[in-house]
Amino acid sequence: MKRLLRGVAYAVIPGEVALVACLLAGVRPPAPVLAAAEAAMLVLLVAEAAVFVRLRRQGHSNRSAVRELVPEPVLRLTGHELRLMWSFVLWVARRRHGVGPDAQAFGHARDQAALMFGFGFVCVVETVGMSYLLSGWPVVHAIVLVLDVYSGVFFVFGLHAASVTRPHVLSPDALRVRKGAHVDVRIPLERIASASYELRFTHTRQDGVLDLAVGGQTSLTLELSEPVVSVGLLGKERRVRTVRIHADDARALLRALTQARSALSPPPDRPAERPAERTADRPG
Repeated sequence: MKRLLRGVAYAVIPGEVALVACLLAGVRPPAPVLAAAEAAMLVLLVAEAAVFVRLRRQGHSNRSAVRELVPEPVLRLTGHELRLMWSFVLWVARRRHGVGPDAQAFGHARDQAALMFGFGFVCVVETVGMSYLLSGWPVVHAIVLVLDVYSGVFFVFGLHAASVTRPHVLSPDALRVRKGAHVDVRIPLERIASASYELRFTHTRQDGVLDLAVGGQTSLTLELSEPVVSVGLLGKERRVRTVRIHADDARALLRALTQARSALSPPPDRPAERPAERTADRPG
């Protein structure tokens, strides 16, 4: 039943979006087509609601019931968009995400700031230009303006805001490495076999290697004794044993990481002290 609903959704929702775009552009499809599309959408919503209620009665929580109904890639893309919006709010409020009172934060957005702001400026210029050129077609002007503002200006600055507000975080037991709002990997300190400063500008995709380049570069290489799982934007999992990241002050991060790993390791046992030898009294 769930697979059937997903298949119907993949067919009905794009069709509904296409009809809405036609109506906004001033093209009115035949009445039977509109009626059929609205009826299909209504049936889909009723069926989805019925399955959701049934899942809730079976003991599922609201979140797990939604995960059963909605494909994971759709959920992950929606979650990514929401994280970008929240990152923009945090950026304006000058706050950071996921940095606890006993943790140290290490930013990694400085070396990409010039590129992102330059790209954002180009998007603003393009939005203003398209708005001027399409001023004579109000409907098309409104559609293109919304798309430009969201997919261009907001998305670009949202990506940079996510990098600024989501730094690498070193806690007493783990290193949390991140890139924007789409990569977040927690590495327990006991799994870090070695850490070294290594400035790299060339990265090729390799099995077991995770490259979190910023501005085309990584500056810190972590070799792990056991693999960790990295989840991609659409939910694909990778097991990695080498992690390369970048930080604004990579050497400071390396020093703090070395200290944290030293504090985590128990001090070596001292050798047992020998009992003092007793000297027997010799007769004179």
